[in-house]
Amino acid sequence: MSDARVEAGSLDRQFEPFAAQMREAGLETIVIDTFKYYYGQLVAGSTGLIPESEIEPVRGLPDAERLEGVRQIGQEALARTVVIKLNGGLGTSMGLDKAKSLLEVKQGLSFLDIIARQILTLRQRTGHSVPLVFMNSYNTQTDTLAALEGYPDLDVGLGLAFVQNKVPKILQEGYKAVEGAENAELSWCPPGHGDIYTSLQTSGMLKSLLEAGYEYAFVSNADNLGAVMDETVLGYFAGQKLPFLMEVADRTPADSKGGHLARRKADGRLILREVAQCPDDSMVQFSDISRHTYFNTNNIWLHLPSLRQALHEHNNVLKLPLIRNSKTLDPRNTASPKVYQLETAMGAAIEIFEGAGALRVPRTRFAPVKLCADLLVLWSDAYILTDDNRVILNPANAHGLPIVSLDSRFYKFIHDLQSRFPGGAPSLTACKTFKVEGDIRFGQNIVVRGKVRLTNSQSGPALLADGTVLEQDTQLG
Repeated sequence: MSDARVEAGSLDRQFEPFAAQMREAGLETIVIDTFKYYYGQLVAGSTGLIPESEIEPVRGLPDAERLEGVRQIGQEALARTVVIKLNGGLGTSMGLDKAKSLLEVKQGLSFLDIIARQILTLRQRTGHSVPLVFMNSYNTQTDTLAALEGYPDLDVGLGLAFVQNKVPKILQEGYKAVEGAENAELSWCPPGHGDIYTSLQTSGMLKSLLEAGYEYAFVSNADNLGAVMDETVLGYFAGQKLPFLMEVADRTPADSKGGHLARRKADGRLILREVAQCPDDSMVQFSDISRHTYFNTNNIWLHLPSLRQALHEHNNVLKLPLIRNSKTLDPRNTASPKVYQLETAMGAAIEIFEGAGALRVPRTRFAPVKLCADLLVLWSDAYILTDDNRVILNPANAHGLPIVSLDSRFYKFIHDLQSRFPGGAPSLTACKTFKVEGDIRFGQNIVVRGKVRLTNSQSGPALLADGTVLEQDTQLG
């Protein structure tokens, strides 16, 4: 790669092609200024890496399951609280070309259906017209709004969505703008969910919420149905008068690559370190769940007046830690030019706010769907849909949440999953772990108990007959 680092005086000249690209796309000055800050970090040699030597583990956080005397505070604060769902993902890693939240997940209902019904149920139970707002991407806005037309009472007058921004990809060779791409959309990428703060400002949503008297926002991923409004957590947040609160959960081996909470030695502030920010020589400590014991659930609570103040103090550029992702221009073509995608994480704002906090929450508040295996578990009887539209672990589960692993060669995409489980998901209430290796088509009414490894090593697909009960490792074919 050529050395494209520039002196401060020449940054404007080198950045101008990106600025022109963004102006032509109609992006606002705030967005351009924010991207210019991160571009300047990149060309100055910043990698965004956080070595282990600069941080220390976090211990002794308050526990949501042990809080007392705060629920009433939360119930009173509901009247001033908005729920925001991050809904920008297309689910391309699962082979989707539409919003992942439109996937059917339980009893014929999609993520969007369940989220909408949760809010309507909350309003009915509490008497508070809690707004629901989605942060969509350019790719998910139209489909999402069309799906929400089935819930005419959902909008309380603020609108149901605002659109997050997009930013240019940067060629690694020379740190130049992409020009002449066969598909112009390939030159753009999402800036990560850290863009929510900029997008709340540029969309006018932050101003609308504040003018309507809202003080608190609960933000979470649309694919995490465990992230429901909790008056106890809200009561703790409001009662402690925190500007920012991150919900964290105990790390398990399954979370060893997920972003973890830490404390920066230099100033004692809480920070978030993602795997993309970890140097190679710190990966052992990063993955050590006994050292860094809390991971970010991406359930975030914001005090909206504090956010407005922070944006004002930073001239609308919060300067969150940089995440530099190395990609190819065309993600489906590994031979296409190498690019950098500059992103930020929403949770990283924990270091921006003086007095920001973190709260340990139960694992039940973190149930995202990132892989087809996650979706299969959600489809199964391991989760149930309650009368108040919460998706919870089945109390009948013998071993808690079953751990399912599916062979990525045959189950990576949603159409693969649907074609190989035409009769629906197997029963997993008695399952502890289930690992599938090879190409297998599942019949109806399959039951998995205990620890099971199911293997088909032959070249062609194998069929698992209707009604099969799996209680031990099984070889087909």
